[in-house]
Amino acid sequence: MIARRLRELSVYTEIVPPTIAAADLKHRHPIGLILSGGPSSVSDAGAPTVDPGVFDLGIPVLGICYGMMLMTHALGGVVGRATSREYGHADVTVDGDVALFKDVPSHLRVWASHGDFIEQAPEGFVTSATSANAPVAGIACADRGLYGLLFHPEVVHSASGTDILRNFAFGVCRARGDWTMAGFVEESVAKIRAQVGQGRVVCGLSGGVDSTVAAVLLHRAIGDRLTCIFVDNGLLRGGEAEEVVRTFRDAIGLRLDFVDASTRFLEALAGVEDPERKRKIIGELFVRIFEEEARKIPGVGFLAQGTLYPDVIESVSFKGPSAVIKSHHNVGGLPERMHLKLVEPLRELFKDEVRELGRELGVPARVLERQPFPGPGLAVRIIGPVTGERLRVLREADAIVDAEIRAAGLYESIWQSFAVLLPIKTVGVMGDFRTYENVVAVRAVHSQDGMTADWVRLPYDVLQRISTRIINEVKGINRVAYDISSKPPGTIEWE
Repeated sequence: MIARRLRELSVYTEIVPPTIAAADLKHRHPIGLILSGGPSSVSDAGAPTVDPGVFDLGIPVLGICYGMMLMTHALGGVVGRATSREYGHADVTVDGDVALFKDVPSHLRVWASHGDFIEQAPEGFVTSATSANAPVAGIACADRGLYGLLFHPEVVHSASGTDILRNFAFGVCRARGDWTMAGFVEESVAKIRAQVGQGRVVCGLSGGVDSTVAAVLLHRAIGDRLTCIFVDNGLLRGGEAEEVVRTFRDAIGLRLDFVDASTRFLEALAGVEDPERKRKIIGELFVRIFEEEARKIPGVGFLAQGTLYPDVIESVSFKGPSAVIKSHHNVGGLPERMHLKLVEPLRELFKDEVRELGRELGVPARVLERQPFPGPGLAVRIIGPVTGERLRVLREADAIVDAEIRAAGLYESIWQSFAVLLPIKTVGVMGDFRTYENVVAVRAVHSQDGMTADWVRLPYDVLQRISTRIINEVKGINRVAYDISSKPPGTIEWE
C-alpha cells in the first residue's frame, strides 16, 4: 500500500526485504527509504531488523509504525510496551514546522495499529506528533533526514496521509515525479527483449485483464514470436471461452491457440475439497498443458504469465517476511521442475496500474473494465468437491448475479461481484412441496487493488431480484445469502 501511494504520485518505488545490505541499497541509488509497519515488536525474538548502515547512506529515511520503532531502537532510543494500545482511529496533533507536515492541518484523524511506544527518542530527534495515548506519535531529525510516524499515512483512513507521503517524497527526498506508464512500457519492452532474445514465448491467456495486458505488452516487444494459448479448463463462466476467442483473434489480433482441456481438469479435481490442493492441481495442470502445446511450436523457451504483485505477496514470502495467505495459481501452483522459463512483465504492478498500462497499450475498454476473475476459475467458488452438476448450478446463479448487477448500472463501480456455491443444503418450501437444496452466497466488494476490500451495500431491490431469480430459475438452489465480510479479516474469494 505504501508503494501504491507513492506510485500514484508518479514516484517509482521498489519493495525490498529488510535483510538487504546497506551496500546493496546504495548500488540501487535510491533517493529515499521507507521502513514499513509490521506485526512484530522490536523486542520479539527473531523480529525483523535492518542493516544499521542504512541510516548512514546520506538519504532520507521514514519509519512507519514498526519502522519507527526499529529506527528508534537502532539509533539508541528506548522502545517500551504501551499500557494503552491503539488500534483503529486516533487523533494526533502534528508540528507544522516539520517537513512531513508542511501544509497539513495541525489536528489529524489517522489510523493506528500498535502496541509499543517510544519511551525516549534517539539523540538529535524531536517529537513531531502526539496523541492522547502516545506522547511520541512522530519523531524527526531534520539534519539527517530521518523521520518516524506511529500511524499509517498509506491507508485511506488517515486524513492527509497522501499529503504526508507527498511531503516526504518531494519535499524531503526531492523526487521528480516522472514515473509514468509510457515510461514503464518503454522500459518493459527493453527488459522483455533482453530476457527473451530471439526466443519464442507462449502466454497463458485467460481473457482477464492481467493476462491480456501482459500479452499485448509482450506482442509489442517481440511481435509474432509470441503465441497465446487459451485453455478452456471447464471452470469458466457460461459462454466465456467463445467470447475470449472472438475478442483476441478478431479485436486484438493476437496469435491464439485454443485448447479444450475441461475433461482433464475435472478428472484431476475429482473428490478434492481442500482449496490449497485445488489451486495447486489447477496451476500445475495449466503449466503441463502449456508445455505440451509449446512443444508443438519450434523454439519456444518461455512461458509468460500475468502475475501481479498482490498475487505474489499473498502466496509466498516474497521480498520480505509477508505471511502466506493463499497460493495463487500463477505462483503457488508451479511445479518445481518446469521446462519453460517464466516471463512476468506485470509482476510488480497492482491491478489499477495494470488497467492504466492497458489503456496506454490500446487494449479495448470492454476488456479492461472486466471485473477480476480468479485463475482457478469457478473451482474456488465451489466450496467442496467440483463436479459437472455443481458447475452448472454455479454458472447459472453467477450469470444472474452478473446480469442484475449490470442492469442496475453497478458493474463498473464494483471491484468484484459473483456467486459462491456452499457445501450445505437447507430445507425450503416451493410450490407447497418440501425441498432440500443448495445454498448460494452472493459476494460484492469495493476495492482499489485487491489488498483490502469492503462489502458493497447493494440496494435491497437489487438483492431481492438476484435472490428471486436464482431461486426461481436455477434448479438445485432454494436459499440465497449475502456476504457482508470485509478483507481483512476475510478474503475476497471464499477459497
